Amino acid sequence: MKKNHTISIQYHSYLSKEELSKKDQLLLNKAVQLSQDAYAPYSAFNVGAAVQLKNGEVVGGSNQENAAYPSGLCAERVTMFAASANFRDVEMECIAIYAGSDTTAQKQISPCGSCRQVMSEYEVKQRKEIRVLLMNAGGEVWEFLSCGDLLPLAFDFTALKKK
Repeated sequence: MKKNHTISIQYHSYLSKEELSKKDQLLLNKAVQLSQDAYAPYSAFNVGAAVQLKNGEVVGGSNQENAAYPSGLCAERVTMFAASANFRDVEMECIAIYAGSDTTAQKQISPCGSCRQVMSEYEVKQRKEIRVLLMNAGGEVWEFLSCGDLLPLAFDFTALKKK
């Protein structure tokens, strides 16, 4: 018997970061600053990301391209890997992501599939949701209350555990 199902997500949108808390504004400002450090000579698509940790630390990164394209890494993964490597047992509370290019002034950006999978993994690992803030070059912000909202039906490591 065929059954129909629906998956839906919710998010909040803001015309500018000034509508957010000061803490979120600072995190987005850090992501914007970090986007200027991106190594993006091939795409000219500069992305910065900053993670707010529970201990108050902020860890950031930017996209790093390579002439051998698969060897590059997105800002979101650079940032989350650095946070996990340097603050192994500290929860990630929020990740702010900014894409600054002419093409993102009117269009909202979102993480690629690989980044969504990594973000989801850290959320499952810490057993606590991680908020996501996306900001485009036009200043519009989208807020997701969980990385899981960006990747419903994500594959996670609990499927790999042996009985």
